[in-house]
Amino acid sequence: MSFINTRPLSLINHLNRDVFRTLGYLEGAGSDKKQWWPGMDIIEESGRFVLLVDIPGVDPQSIEITSEDGILSIGGKREINSTGDDQIARIRERSGGEFNRRFKLSDNVDADAITASGKHGVLEILIPKKAEVQPRRIPVTH
Repeated sequence: MSFINTRPLSLINHLNRDVFRTLGYLEGAGSDKKQWWPGMDIIEESGRFVLLVDIPGVDPQSIEITSEDGILSIGGKREINSTGDDQIARIRERSGGEFNRRFKLSDNVDADAITASGKHGVLEILIPKKAEVQPRRIPVTH
């Protein structure tokens, strides 16, 4: 099973994301919304896939995860407090804004059994694999 990231030109997007992450934000195309892409690991185990998403500062209850037509979508928003009238930001390295990651799931996963939990700023999504179909021996009776 392989996950296919649904973002076209992913290598160029990855480079752009790293450059803009260094600058602190990403501007959404044609909008004034800031976008943010949290770091993610995808680990394959014998019976499941594990997605680990870094979401420090995001309330796990505000994250929306959906699985529809073989696409897993993860979305949410991280708010970064703005400085007040009596405050001056000397260094601002944390980025925030909306994020949305989408992945195409292969046919060997059990989309109905996907679970998610958040702990210590890490979202863990467990995607079990379907049990392998074993050939069944059919006895011949007489």
